Amino acid sequence: MKDIIRRFAGNEYVLMVCMAAVIGVLGGYGAVGFRWLIGFFQGLFFSQQGSNNVLEAVLSLPWYARLIPPIIGGAVVGPMVYFFAREARGHGVPEVMEAVALKGGMIRKRVVAIKTLASSITIGSGGSAGQEGPIVQIGSGIGSALGRMAGVSADRMRTLVACGAAAGIAATFNAPIAGAMFALEIILGDFGIAAFTPIVVSSVLATVISRVHLGAFPAFLVPQYSMVSVWEILTYSSFGIVMGIVGVMFTVTLYKFEDLFDAIRIPPYTKAAIGGAIVGCTGIFLPHIFGVGYDAISLALLGQIPWLLLLSLVVIKILATSVTIGSGGSGGVFAPSLFIGAMTGGAFGFVMQTLFPQVTAAQGAYSLVGMGAMVSATTHGPITAILMLFEMTGGYKMILPLMLSCIISTVVASQLKRDSIYTLKLARRGVDIRAGKDVNVMKALLVRDAMTRDVVTVPADMPLKKLVRFTLSSKHSSFPLVDKDGLLEGIVTFQDFKDVVFEEGLGDLVVAKELSPQEVITITGNENLDSALRKIGVKNIEQIPVVDELNPRKIVGILSRRDIFTAYNKAIIDRSITAGDAAKSDRNKRRSAA
Repeated sequence: MKDIIRRFAGNEYVLMVCMAAVIGVLGGYGAVGFRWLIGFFQGLFFSQQGSNNVLEAVLSLPWYARLIPPIIGGAVVGPMVYFFAREARGHGVPEVMEAVALKGGMIRKRVVAIKTLASSITIGSGGSAGQEGPIVQIGSGIGSALGRMAGVSADRMRTLVACGAAAGIAATFNAPIAGAMFALEIILGDFGIAAFTPIVVSSVLATVISRVHLGAFPAFLVPQYSMVSVWEILTYSSFGIVMGIVGVMFTVTLYKFEDLFDAIRIPPYTKAAIGGAIVGCTGIFLPHIFGVGYDAISLALLGQIPWLLLLSLVVIKILATSVTIGSGGSGGVFAPSLFIGAMTGGAFGFVMQTLFPQVTAAQGAYSLVGMGAMVSATTHGPITAILMLFEMTGGYKMILPLMLSCIISTVVASQLKRDSIYTLKLARRGVDIRAGKDVNVMKALLVRDAMTRDVVTVPADMPLKKLVRFTLSSKHSSFPLVDKDGLLEGIVTFQDFKDVVFEEGLGDLVVAKELSPQEVITITGNENLDSALRKIGVKNIEQIPVVDELNPRKIVGILSRRDIFTAYNKAIIDRSITAGDAAKSDRNKRRSAA
């Protein structure tokens, strides 16, 4: 018996399953605690503790009680995220995908705490966002922390991070199969058997915890809809096309608003309050868009929302979610996708019922299918969407139209837009998940991590004669020019004044500013090194000033070609060492087990 125990204790596969079980339990309690926090803040902001129907409660409030909470929520969340954990901004899943693909599964511990608090305040105060993205980031953070404590290899770390994601989704939706599939299909992009077992264990245990504390019933209670006629195959096919288009509209709008808010020249931590004000003004008239919107979804599934209101909510929810996330709020896009899908489906179902009443199901059936089709279109994960809707509603009779619409919407959306709502955020940073783990090294490195902070500057009014002496005594070849307040005026290199340096009489007449090129190329610390190298290559320069995001004339550093290639080489060496250590560790563990 001792030999058997020793054999299992030294078996890495068994240890991974045990760690996955711990992550599942912690992830389950994380989801339960997160939902409790959301309910707490909803009660705090809207004075409706204990209400089972948030929409009904908010509808009974005066207009100012709908306007103020999102503003306060944004004012609190903006500084919290900006100063303590910027990864907590937005919907969270892309950050987990990036950590898995490019960072060996490493997620900062601080992110879990800040994401939990920031997202619960955003959603609880009425911000239009979902709880699924945050709980994925929270669960993944738990998996990453446990992996660091155990000192596992990079591959094992990625699996543990995916276990946390699976636990979060499973516990949130009471959907263990969908939770496991989400982690495999979207987070890992790999259905390998080595990751499958631990992920399933985490998903199952998280669901058990959720059912103990939240109840063992589906997320949505809906009538038993079914197909009325074989001709509905045609209507659901066309519906899949519509949902693919709407999914791309949502994805594009979300990032357009992110760009819009980024372009506003005010402190970033104040923008979430502006977003909250916009959402609050909208919520005065349509409080359905507040929070995750599950109560409104339930009404749509029962066919109790007029078709004109359904269409209005599709547009308003897309805009409200884009404003909430784009302005710096913290929350997911999964629940908004469900909401948009349910409303679009209800409106489409109303049209079909009007045109073909004898061969078409009720509009609530289309709302049900629309939820899955919208998730498929935005995430490009049809398997996850199909299984999740099946588990969330507990019904099998709609599985055929659900599968058909989900697949068609995914095909249409992927043809219209190559990236999903998750991968587009990474692609905009220059990170291509599909390109592999090591292809995007330059795109994964940020300017602020490679730049030189000790900047040698030259006064813009320095005479040519003094400038020549200064240049000859310095080891640098180019110098940013600054005014009396230290703000950027230009940049000068030896190449700029070599032709006039020996001309008589110009030494005291010409100043450095007059020698500087008209256009000065700059970069910010949050841009990646691939972008920096491209900018340097355009003008064939050796250095580029790094400026503050809010003040493009305030110099915070200087970046040279040498800095870029040094950072690149270091990253390649670090990855090689990490991979070598992981391989060595795996070999040692296998020998010990043998």
